[in-house]
Amino acid sequence: MKNYLIRAGMSPTDTFVAPYIMLNNAIGGNVGNLIYQYSVFRTLMTEETTITPNYYKVSLKEANEINEKYDALIIPLADAFRESFIPELRRYTELIRKLRIPVVVIGVGLRAPFEPKLDEGFPFDEDVKAFVHAVLEKSSMIGVRGEITARYLSRLGFREGIDHTVIGCPSMYTFGRQLNIRGTSITKDSMVCVNSSRLSPIHVLKFIAKGMKEFPNHYFIPQWMKELRLTYMGTPPIAEESEYYPVKMSDQVYIKNRVRFFLNVPTWLDFMRQADLAFGARLHGNISATIAGTPSLIVPKDARMRELAEYHNLTQIRADEITEDLNVADVVANSDFQSPTKVQAQNFDHFIDFLNKNQLPHVYQQTFTPKKVPLDDKVQMTDYPTPVKPISGCDLEEVSERFKSMKETYENSIKCLVDKSEQKEKTIRKQEGTLNRKSVRMALKTANLFRFKK
Repeated sequence: MKNYLIRAGMSPTDTFVAPYIMLNNAIGGNVGNLIYQYSVFRTLMTEETTITPNYYKVSLKEANEINEKYDALIIPLADAFRESFIPELRRYTELIRKLRIPVVVIGVGLRAPFEPKLDEGFPFDEDVKAFVHAVLEKSSMIGVRGEITARYLSRLGFREGIDHTVIGCPSMYTFGRQLNIRGTSITKDSMVCVNSSRLSPIHVLKFIAKGMKEFPNHYFIPQWMKELRLTYMGTPPIAEESEYYPVKMSDQVYIKNRVRFFLNVPTWLDFMRQADLAFGARLHGNISATIAGTPSLIVPKDARMRELAEYHNLTQIRADEITEDLNVADVVANSDFQSPTKVQAQNFDHFIDFLNKNQLPHVYQQTFTPKKVPLDDKVQMTDYPTPVKPISGCDLEEVSERFKSMKETYENSIKCLVDKSEQKEKTIRKQEGTLNRKSVRMALKTANLFRFKK
């Protein structure tokens, strides 16, 4: 029996409600993280393997406990090679150095502009080198998200094909070797799921906003934690004003109850299966549609999205191809939504080869079409919270229930902190008492020594 510890904010079978997720940051700031983590869980969870999330807690003090309880540490990452993630990367580097078990990084990428200047280097180069060296002491190779990250690590001195290899995003392999993207007739009345990012260039935001007008039967699918808070509580706005991105409850998509924030992967994929099209500037907002079988159009805005869109052949339009008079409907009419299916098998086989080289058991060891997938059985038996709708679309009873739930969750969190603090104080008092008794005994022994010397 194998027991793995995985870096994740929640398990695919956890049924966390919105207040708990907000207070504990169970989505790591962006609910898109759940998609690739779900895939890793589903792939590695065999009948003989259990996987436990670390709930994003990194503690050097727990190194010995991890060594004793687990057979490996699995680390799925997104664009972790970035300035803001370096403190976390350093903590993991220190932890990994203390571990005696295998440590496998399943997907990691570089955050950089669309046209990255790799030769100029980055302020965090030394931290990345330290992290990669630590991981390679515990595993065969690291899986990176795309060619840009691969070139970056090669520039740092690591060997492609030996130290690292491109595996893409694990989320694309959630359901195995084949993608089954539906062929649909998309009209102005089609149900469309829209995703966007305020970090996109203004002309991309305008393009997406115009697309929402082209397809009135749309739903906006936000991903940021601050947007969950806005959707659930109605406040605070995520910005003072934005003409081309919904930032407050008075914006039309919120007023018209056209926002859905998902708290788990199963309900997210179920919703995507109902849509005729997804488009926007969010990676996992579009990958969720792709693996659910729904045509999807992505607008890559930086290197991390670019390398994945290129590796997985995602149906895309580049930001520099968007003109003032271009319509989403025109792009849709001329797009090949089956393009991801053309590279899926080859990419999947390489991903499985990566898992095998790191000696990780998985559900595809005997066949690429397993009849029994343990996680699927668990998911079918789990009752998940429904997606969060804007509070403006709720009746008074639901509004009252939300504030009540938020209050109770907050109070429980405070109580847990107080209980931990009191327990810590008890431990300290006990240790002080023990220390005092030892000090008294030591003082008496010392006094006796001096007495006998006299």
